[in-house]
Amino acid sequence: MIDEKTLVQVLAEQKEDVLGFQPQSWVDRKEEDLFEFESSLAQVVIGVRRSGKSTLCHKVLKGQGIAYAYANLDDDRLSGMQTEDLNTMLSCLYQLYGTDVRYIFLDEIQDVDGWYLFVNRLLRSGMHVFVTGSNAKLLSGELATHLTGRYNEIRLYPFSYREYCAMNKIDTVAITTKAEAERKSAFMEYINTGGFPEMLAMNNKRGYVQSLLDAVLQKDIQRRFKIRNMDALKKTAYYLISNACQIVNYEDLSEVLGVTDKTLRKYVDYLQQAFLIQLLPKFSYKSRERIQGEKSYVVDTGLENNQSYFMAGENIGWRLENVVYIELLRRCTKEFLDVYYYKPTSRSKEVDFVVCNRNRPVELIQVAYDIEKEKALNRETSAMLKASQDLKCNSLTLVTFSPTRDIEVDGTKIHVVSAIDWLLG
Repeated sequence: MIDEKTLVQVLAEQKEDVLGFQPQSWVDRKEEDLFEFESSLAQVVIGVRRSGKSTLCHKVLKGQGIAYAYANLDDDRLSGMQTEDLNTMLSCLYQLYGTDVRYIFLDEIQDVDGWYLFVNRLLRSGMHVFVTGSNAKLLSGELATHLTGRYNEIRLYPFSYREYCAMNKIDTVAITTKAEAERKSAFMEYINTGGFPEMLAMNNKRGYVQSLLDAVLQKDIQRRFKIRNMDALKKTAYYLISNACQIVNYEDLSEVLGVTDKTLRKYVDYLQQAFLIQLLPKFSYKSRERIQGEKSYVVDTGLENNQSYFMAGENIGWRLENVVYIELLRRCTKEFLDVYYYKPTSRSKEVDFVVCNRNRPVELIQVAYDIEKEKALNRETSAMLKASQDLKCNSLTLVTFSPTRDIEVDGTKIHVVSAIDWLLG
């Protein structure tokens, strides 16, 4: 139990912080358009820690001129909060914001047992509720079970390249030589540094990433799932982050880490639920094949470059592929599209991404940093042409660092688009 005096003090300090916010100077994000302010549904923003979930909610609420009560549960003084404390917290919020407040923003509430019952009660009373959380279980478990469709899900990732440019005042429109050079320089910085908003202004990026990884592993995974073998969990996380864009070989990895295949699969699932990694399934019309040979991507390339024990080489092509996949997740989630990779046999050439509307492929996307050499271009285009025939899909896109243009190969048009143009598109 947390006493009321402590709750009032903490919530009052948080209120003072919010009053000092200047959201007009914050970067605009496309997810702002997904909120439903007058809806009776809970507005639920989920994503990896420090991706800007809280900032997004404050920005949209203040932008609408809405008076709202705010409680950040990810405060060390509120650790150990129990279900029975939530009603006391509500009483404190009424004291601070007035009993006529109709909007309430609950930040990082998922660690309080029974929180969903509290939110449900607020919704039934006519309150408009905004919730953030750093674990996908927030949605797939408690929300789906207890709110039964009474929520609007908004997934947030770290800054996109466009948002990164906005943050750094990079002109994304001008066609001058100087502007194009600035965009190229920003692009190289982005795929190496990543898009965590707070990290962009920090000199000690490695220290920031390490503290972020520790927070995710301890707060979002260990505490929630009662992990005992933290060493194996950390090694699993470091391995997957350092080996992005690769198929997860559970048999080999479980042997290296000294854990069972079942335990390893649980760890990978937990890392995905905490949004540290994103798994990409293989395209197949057979459900069994879709769940075999999944590829793993890191939620932000800044985690790959700045974590401790990072030993991967300077493979810009893989980083670009990772960036493209996360951007696809941003776009396709809003359009209710699915993303897979295509490799029907072990000897087949791989197509990086197959975008599907239900079970119908609508676009094939290949990512290759350098296609200047004819051999490299032939390798990438031949894989796409074969997949185009197999999947009966004629929309072919090759994302690369070369200038945007259309080419024709064996009578089939392929849209070659520069990575910068594609990410800004």
